[in-house]
Amino acid sequence: MIEKSTFIVYFKYWFLILAILQLFIVAACDEPQTTSPKLLFSSGFEDGVYIGKTVWDYQYIEGTDSETSFSWPISVLGASESALHCIDSDNGKAVSAKIETVIGHNGKPTKALFSIERYGYDATQCPYEILNITEGKRDLYIRFWIKLDKESLHQENSWRTFFEWKTVDYAKGTGFRLISFIYTDDDSKPYWVWQGDANPEHPIWEIENRKIPVPENEWFLTEFYWHWSEGDDGRALWKINGKVVADHYGPTTRNSKAIDFIMLAQIYGDANPKYQWVDDIEIWDTIPEKR
Repeated sequence: MIEKSTFIVYFKYWFLILAILQLFIVAACDEPQTTSPKLLFSSGFEDGVYIGKTVWDYQYIEGTDSETSFSWPISVLGASESALHCIDSDNGKAVSAKIETVIGHNGKPTKALFSIERYGYDATQCPYEILNITEGKRDLYIRFWIKLDKESLHQENSWRTFFEWKTVDYAKGTGFRLISFIYTDDDSKPYWVWQGDANPEHPIWEIENRKIPVPENEWFLTEFYWHWSEGDDGRALWKINGKVVADHYGPTTRNSKAIDFIMLAQIYGDANPKYQWVDDIEIWDTIPEKR
């Protein structure tokens, strides 16, 4: 039979052990929960992917990529009805897009999205628009390979872009746009510009980079990441071939507006004629580990 004094000692020890365990449990719960980056979409326009139906100005990329098993149209962030949107195309004579076989960034034949703007009006462009987004207040990371022609990159005081997104009500002047630019200076030398704006003429913030060369007539990797926020914790990162072009910390929206649509593989600007190829698109929910 256990004596009363011994029982009290045992009880104290058990109470101490339980208290320590409770502290470990509370500490574990207080630690930030981390999750692995999740691949949301991947396609290199390989077998099974094609440009299908056309509705008004929208051309729908459809099918399932035989190499990645992801299907078009892109539906990240709750999007729907995503498609190529050729605006002011002059019945395809001004700007157009198609999937064709070329030599890719690894030196082997690949299928890629080819876009060309032969001439244009103020709004002539042909992006792949990720449309009807319903979860526009989330982080996203997008990467793809792109090859630009050389001639359009050496026209004096001109510009072009291949990526942007806009929030709800941007057209009304109360939203926000994130956009990547290639500008040329008085000497027709190209350089990068990363911009967040309230309208095309009024940047909220703008970062120039003249140190990293703009690749001409060769494939390069472009990466975009943002943390949507109206506060100081917002972030907008742009990399070329693994090098940081610009990394903005601060607001990435205005008036709490959510992202409305993303313009991927955009071809737009006053440097005409111009053309490009886009391949191996990946979309993640955050920055993936280095590969």
